[in-house]
Amino acid sequence: MSPTSAKPKVLLLGSISHASTAWSALGELAELIEPTATNRAEFIQECKDGKLDGVVAIYRTIFSTSITGLVDEELVNIMPSSLKYIAHCGAGYDQIDVHACSARSPQIRVSNVPTAVDDATADVNMFLILGALRNFNTGMNALRQGKVLGILGMGGIGRNLKKKAEAFGMKVIYHNRRKLSDELSGGAEYVPFNVLLSTSDVISLNLPLNKNTRHIISKAEFAKMKDGVVVVNTARGAVMDEAALVESLDSGKVFSAGLDVFEEEPTIHPGLLSNQNVMLVPHMGTWTSETILAMEEWAIENISMALQVGKLKSPVPEQADL
Repeated sequence: MSPTSAKPKVLLLGSISHASTAWSALGELAELIEPTATNRAEFIQECKDGKLDGVVAIYRTIFSTSITGLVDEELVNIMPSSLKYIAHCGAGYDQIDVHACSARSPQIRVSNVPTAVDDATADVNMFLILGALRNFNTGMNALRQGKVLGILGMGGIGRNLKKKAEAFGMKVIYHNRRKLSDELSGGAEYVPFNVLLSTSDVISLNLPLNKNTRHIISKAEFAKMKDGVVVVNTARGAVMDEAALVESLDSGKVFSAGLDVFEEEPTIHPGLLSNQNVMLVPHMGTWTSETILAMEEWAIENISMALQVGKLKSPVPEQADL
């Protein structure tokens, strides 16, 4: 960029709570702006009026949906033609229609923060397992009995959880889209989906939400589980059919559940609220100061790399070949 050329614009959707220094430094590369809109209709009008023309990159958080709503096909196609990158500050990016971003001309490349959340979320995972398995205080005794933990989705959080669970004496099996190398899996046993369902004492959901994983756990899957199984979800609420979970809890098929995420956040199914065998945490998996700082700095680095070298540090898997 020559000294006389105008800086590209970067739009902030949401807020920077911890990485203010890194965000300020980004101002050396770009003009940092914020929308005036306070809701989706206003944001769409702001785009139509050309007020966001020249925006090359967007930094967004999950809370920015209060301004824009979901980044769906309608929103993608109304955004300024100058937009090339969306840096999402989070591991899960189900609020963004990546297919629409890829299909748009010019394309919008999307990045997430794939590993910064691993340790803190796995901590909450383990906390929920302990609490749900034997209703809080007696959970430690149950874990020492060699319970089998089945991890559905062996990404960074799942692998981190595997190490923590083994420290409590649990045997760990997992199912993934594909089997991991022995080095990456840490020796955890890979099993088919149905085997994981039928042999696990505890099932932990650690997979992203997309069209293939929505309600991956529903009535048919609960029926294949052991009687008295414990189910824990720190992924996204909609990977599990909450109505089917409530039904399985009421019947005793599921002994207890530990949930950090819900299908219709912030609304929680009344059957979960009324069941004393359900441990509820209000989506707190990533909420440590260290994790938020790491996430924000990572997302800012995605924008910085995009502006300087035209590449994202961590493009989402759907766009890895773009």
